[in-house]
Amino acid sequence: MDAALLLALGLLAQSLCPSAGVPRLRQPRTLYPWRRAPTLGRVRRAWVIPPISVSENHKRLPFPLVQIKSDKQQLGSVIYSIQGPGVDEEPRGVFSIDKFTGKVSLNAMLDREKTDRFRLRAFALDLGGSTLEEPTDLEIVVVDQNDNRPVFRQEVFTGRVLEGAVPGTYVTRAEATDADDPETDNAALRYSILEQGGPQLFSIDPLTGEIRTVQVGLDREVVAVYNLTLQVADMSGDGLTATASAIITLEDINDNAPEFTGDQFFMEAAEAVSGVDVGRLEVEDRDLPGSPNWAARFTILEGDPDGQFTIRTDPRTNEGVLSVVKENPLRTSLAEGAAPGTPVATFSARDPDTQQPQRLSYSKDYDPEDWLQVDGATGQVQTQRVLSPASPFLKDGWYRAIILARDDAFPPSTATGTLSIEILEVNDHAPELSPPWGSLCSTPDRGSGLLLGATDEDLPPHGAPFHFQLSPRVPELARNWSLSQVNVSHARLRPRLRVPEGLHRLSLLLQDSGQPPQQREQPLNVTVCRCGQDGACLPGAAALRAGGAGISLGALVIMLASVILLLLLALLVALLARFRQQSWDKRLLHGLQDDLRDNILNYDEQGGGEEDQDAYDMDQLRHPAELAALGAPLGRPPLRRDAPFGRARPQVIRALPTSPADIADFINDGLEAADSDPSVPPYDTALIYDYEGDGSVAGTLSSILSSLDDEDQDYSCLREWGPRFSRLADLYGPP
Repeated sequence: MDAALLLALGLLAQSLCPSAGVPRLRQPRTLYPWRRAPTLGRVRRAWVIPPISVSENHKRLPFPLVQIKSDKQQLGSVIYSIQGPGVDEEPRGVFSIDKFTGKVSLNAMLDREKTDRFRLRAFALDLGGSTLEEPTDLEIVVVDQNDNRPVFRQEVFTGRVLEGAVPGTYVTRAEATDADDPETDNAALRYSILEQGGPQLFSIDPLTGEIRTVQVGLDREVVAVYNLTLQVADMSGDGLTATASAIITLEDINDNAPEFTGDQFFMEAAEAVSGVDVGRLEVEDRDLPGSPNWAARFTILEGDPDGQFTIRTDPRTNEGVLSVVKENPLRTSLAEGAAPGTPVATFSARDPDTQQPQRLSYSKDYDPEDWLQVDGATGQVQTQRVLSPASPFLKDGWYRAIILARDDAFPPSTATGTLSIEILEVNDHAPELSPPWGSLCSTPDRGSGLLLGATDEDLPPHGAPFHFQLSPRVPELARNWSLSQVNVSHARLRPRLRVPEGLHRLSLLLQDSGQPPQQREQPLNVTVCRCGQDGACLPGAAALRAGGAGISLGALVIMLASVILLLLLALLVALLARFRQQSWDKRLLHGLQDDLRDNILNYDEQGGGEEDQDAYDMDQLRHPAELAALGAPLGRPPLRRDAPFGRARPQVIRALPTSPADIADFINDGLEAADSDPSVPPYDTALIYDYEGDGSVAGTLSSILSSLDDEDQDYSCLREWGPRFSRLADLYGPP
């Protein structure tokens, strides 16, 4: 029976190569793993099945891989099974086998970066469960696809190089990784520079990522920092890409000489005064401010043969300070913040009167801060308290005092000595964040990050460059955030991965360059917001912008509640004021309606003058019959515009006079009613009366239209109307 065994190998080792694209559905090849090749005089050995290759990320599932068979039984009388990772071990269910046909299928997408191969065991049993063949190995190899982009190890690479460096000088190195198979082109990385922001002064090795200079002309005084955009691509440069930045800082060299700002400087010095500053000499130096290459040294070449002047350098401004030294002041130096009792100097005077030995004593003549103490017998000077760095008498780092020496003769003779003390800068301040808050985008691919700055109260060289570092006490900070140096005084903070929106409190460690260096751990409030394509926070983003100032949620709630309470109080006050005003208006209106004569009325128009032809319609004075003939409308006169509230008082129907004696009372009552009625013109204007009709009992009131001559008029009856009309009777009546 063994002689009849044959091995039919239809292998699928390269059946699913990535370059072949998506394979079509096909019938799997049949393998006979238990057949043995015939040999003469030897023990026969089973064939080893070559690995079966299948591409990762295969989407057409289930996908037939292979079919295994045993020729010891007829078809349908053998039960096939497989075991191992991907079947009955994690990850389960990836592979399966048809127990009657022996067809092995792929049921799930494969990821080579998680599992690059599967080793299974194949079994063949008869229908009764007895073993027909010995178990055999079945290995499935996952073929890599280019499904992973390369990733730079850092978002920002930094490097430093001296200005004027020769071509080929090493600057820094960029590194990237790729999760694809390193044995394939899917992980074959190539580096390049996309943008340099100017001339092509740098190059990058495509294989190693080393960045070097390629041209001369690096000048820090022209460009101090270069920002390069790097790219890495797999497939030997033709595949997936990623980008990063490289910030290259040029270090200063002493390649610029200081220059005076003017050809001549004019100064004046008082006679017989020493230890005082005469003036300043301004210079310019293009080297890095605060560095040794920038600090100027001044020398008097000629014009001062006796050495009466000296020039020292102001470390803050780099100016030369010219001072008089003709009386030879005593110069010394002390460290900033010297403790009380620190020795400063010793003055020693000599008395030229040798024939009369005398005893000398020492004292202070000028000490504006009362900082020094002088031993009267020895002339030793020491500090008696700490001098404030903010003292107004500390000029350019120098403090001046005058010491007096006196003998005991009568009268005593005196001499003065000038003491100039230089206060040496001490690194006694740690750098501080400026400002200690800011905002950035929640995702690493949006925005430029948060630019952090630092300041230091100390003078160079105890200040910049500063070193920024995430606090080592909190290791999780380095997993979520990256901090890269930008220049000597700034650094850039970025998230390594997506971080939640809102306020994040970070802790940073800052260190200066003094000796010994000072460092300080400081909190940084970072507001993380959702950003748009331009890297700016979107309106209505979940980030709490006020959190940058360190305002907590509880404080905001209290502030909001206070504002609402103030608004409610203001509304209540306004309602009370309105209610009181309405009550007052009602009382005032009631009083006006009770007696209008007790109030002062404002009349906008006086009218009624001889030349006033516009205030009132003069045609109304004509006879109503003539007005009707002219087509003029008859009706109520217009209301007075000065009447309060524009309301007319209802007219009272009065009885007509029955005799001439009653006419005076009738007219007086009418005048009083007109004076008090706000709805009619005032009494000193022509009043408009309605036409009473023909046959009136009272007769015609006026004859203005009936006659233009006064000769036929008899005004003697006016005397009977009372004292108001007696004047008219005298003017128009008979003498």
